[in-house]
Amino acid sequence: MTVRIERDTCIGCGVCASTCPDVFELDDEGKAVVISDDYSSCDVKDVAESCPVGAIIVED
Repeated sequence: MTVRIERDTCIGCGVCASTCPDVFELDDEGKAVVISDDYSSCDVKDVAESCPVGAIIVED
């Protein structure tokens, strides 16, 4: 599984980082970034669905 952020789409709301801080964080520009490829701490598909602008892409 691969998780990526479409930075041009991300609005920096922080839902991903607050829901799953072991995988996502906001960078200095206020955009989400993936900081780990260990997705065992949360359901990244659920986090992607909770993104209000669909900026989180999960590929199997």
